[in-house]
Amino acid sequence: MPDYDAVIVGSGPNGLSAAITLAQDGWKVLLLEAKATIGGGARTQELTLPGFRHDVCSAIHPLGIGSPFFRALSLEQVGLEWIQPDTPLAHPFDDGSAARMERSIAETGVTLGEDADAYQRLMQPFVERWQELLDDILGPFPFPPRHPVLLARFGLQALRSARSLAQRRFKGRNARALFAGQAAHSFLPLEHIASASFGIVLGLLGHAVGWAIPRGGSQSIVDALAAHLRTLGGEIVVNHEVNSVDDLPSSRAVLFDVTPRQLLRLAGHRFPPGYRAQLERYRYGPGVFKVDWALDAPIPWTAPACHRAGTVHLGATLDEIALSERQSFRGQIPDVPFVLVAQQSLFDPTRAPEDKQTGWAYCHVPHGSTVDMTAKIEQQVERFAPGFRERILARHTINPAEYEQHNPNFIGGDINGGVQDIWQLFTRPSRSLRPYRTPTKGIYIGSASTPPGGGVHGMGGFFAARAAMKDSL
Repeated sequence: MPDYDAVIVGSGPNGLSAAITLAQDGWKVLLLEAKATIGGGARTQELTLPGFRHDVCSAIHPLGIGSPFFRALSLEQVGLEWIQPDTPLAHPFDDGSAARMERSIAETGVTLGEDADAYQRLMQPFVERWQELLDDILGPFPFPPRHPVLLARFGLQALRSARSLAQRRFKGRNARALFAGQAAHSFLPLEHIASASFGIVLGLLGHAVGWAIPRGGSQSIVDALAAHLRTLGGEIVVNHEVNSVDDLPSSRAVLFDVTPRQLLRLAGHRFPPGYRAQLERYRYGPGVFKVDWALDAPIPWTAPACHRAGTVHLGATLDEIALSERQSFRGQIPDVPFVLVAQQSLFDPTRAPEDKQTGWAYCHVPHGSTVDMTAKIEQQVERFAPGFRERILARHTINPAEYEQHNPNFIGGDINGGVQDIWQLFTRPSRSLRPYRTPTKGIYIGSASTPPGGGVHGMGGFFAARAAMKDSL
């Protein structure tokens, strides 16, 4: 008899989701994590000064609160609490004004001027049926869609470049810039096909469920998942680095929450040459350079809307954002980086000592870059918040190479588990109608490198576990 029914390697949200799915079906599950704490890209630590709690990677979680799998678990019963900022997103301009994404489409339109109606026509049909749409776009590949007409309507808008959609749909600076900032979460040049899909999905999530913050930090999400797994009898072991699939306890199935590069290292000798070759050709994208700040006061934004926002995008125009994303994708250091800022402590008092604040920001940089972007990031913040530097008590930085050391899944600092362009959206990690199964019986992959891709939602692990369960019948 095997020691376990399943062994899961990696305790990110996908690894935990896979373990929970199998344990719910009565499987005896062991989850192994190389680091001292679980979490993958969802960890929270005191990176600067005592009492200042910073999210090491992921910070704002529209996909987390919108995830079909997470919603079904009732994680609130094991301690997860979502906080909704007053405004999900603000996008300031040099004249002191700002576009805003509010929960209400109509209130968002107030900040978009002449494009208010065009924005509503784009977003309203998807927001009204957001759960149905998410069930399809976060579903496994291949699939037949459950809502083919709705998905086709989404595809007509989403499978385009963000620049094309923004310029054809909108006339003014505000709407174009707001959409460009959302689409830039794709890490793709905004001229690439399918970059528009990221802008639409993040927009509809902002209106439907909000860009939520977990109280206590992103670590709270994985802690809640781990607590739920333990109630199901699952076993978690930390400080256990796996060097080969051959070293694992015996089991019916092994599921890896890793990217193709680690899968090759851990189990490549078990795979046929054709599958190994596909994994070797898997492409990774730009990295991130991140700065965390301990602050003695809130960031002094010029635009009042930014003081109410959980997330602030810094890149004034569509053209400015597009140039930054194009440069980082091509291996160039951005001249003026598009910067994503989160200010969790404005809404979550557990993040900083009384009367103090935290700041979290990153920009996209070339894959594997070791260039220090601190000055450029802080210059962007200072541009829209004069006097910001005077409020810094301490800072912590992490470049792409250091990110990979922190989490081996972040190859070259790529936090999305690989490029998510039009080709690799549908061929991750290989050209296969069974992306979660490897050609070797009993070995599966469920990570950000499998459909539906990056983000804290757990769907890749969920579908990998479903594949293992189906094969065991």
